Amino acid sequence: MASVHINKVAKAYGSAKILHEVGVEIEDGEFVVLVGPSGCGKSTLLRMIAGLESVTGGEIRIGEKVVNDVLPKDRDIAMVFQSYALYPHMTVAENMAFSLMLKKADKKEVTAKVERAAEILSLQPLLERFPRQLSGGQRQRVAMGRAIVRDPQVFLFDEPLSNLDAKLRVTMRGEIRALHQRLGTTTIYVTHDQVEAMTMADKIVVMKDGRVEQIGAPLDLYDDPDNVFVAGFIGSPSMNFLNVTSGPDGVLSVGKIPLPNPANMPVLASRNILYGIRPEHLEIDEGGLPLDIIVVEPMGSETQVAGKLGAQDVVCVFKDRIKARPGDILKVRPQAEKALFFDKDTGKRLR
Repeated sequence: MASVHINKVAKAYGSAKILHEVGVEIEDGEFVVLVGPSGCGKSTLLRMIAGLESVTGGEIRIGEKVVNDVLPKDRDIAMVFQSYALYPHMTVAENMAFSLMLKKADKKEVTAKVERAAEILSLQPLLERFPRQLSGGQRQRVAMGRAIVRDPQVFLFDEPLSNLDAKLRVTMRGEIRALHQRLGTTTIYVTHDQVEAMTMADKIVVMKDGRVEQIGAPLDLYDDPDNVFVAGFIGSPSMNFLNVTSGPDGVLSVGKIPLPNPANMPVLASRNILYGIRPEHLEIDEGGLPLDIIVVEPMGSETQVAGKLGAQDVVCVFKDRIKARPGDILKVRPQAEKALFFDKDTGKRLR
């Protein structure tokens, strides 16, 4: 195992800058998720750590070793890709053992490592099968097994669950997390799915346009985002952002609809303010704000309601089942102490 230090790392293709002096400290044994929308640079950064992309500027260290110019095979890392990349003419056991065979490892050692990985991933009954005889989840486990047998210092995962159906993704999330807890190997995981990030990570790195927006524990990012992008990206459904005005008496309003003021409200010197409230922090209250319902989505354990507050879109999540239908007016009240404030022009949090 080893720590990974990413210091002012940049990547450019000609004049096109992809990464802008990215800095991330990953401790030994941490499970870190790089998350962000498509094109934010997260997979490029992962490939640079793996040695599959060159470094334009900055420094990457694995343990105490600078690896900018080290070949991928000499970095002591193992990578699991979005595509399983299994050899179709090889059995499960042969696929898992292939990298060790290339190194001309002792056959007894190879057999022992394959059996150990198969036990960890519950692949023992499948060792003699070929990839075409496996389900998608089983193939992904074989790809993970191929990485485990190398006993690397760092695991790298590049959106490994994207090709799986929704139910299997949930199962595999748990399996990957359990694998990390069992092996304790430093893990860097790339995804565009913030639910994966929230449920799997010790630490999340939120990226946008080649820059790091915020780094922190999942619930810290959820409860205390630094800007509009992080607040809107982390959480599903995402945070509601309301354009508000502040009157001379300090009362906030959406259009002409007054909002409850939290006790810890910052001084709002600007009128360009966004009032952020999570969907689950809106509650039904007969004295609340009139929400014109557009969509009702019963989810079983909760009900999601989308509608209009004045001219602005709002989504609510209620734990109780409600009888409201599209076209109804539902009175809702924001939990004032849960509200967050952002500068509309810069997107930065007002504290």
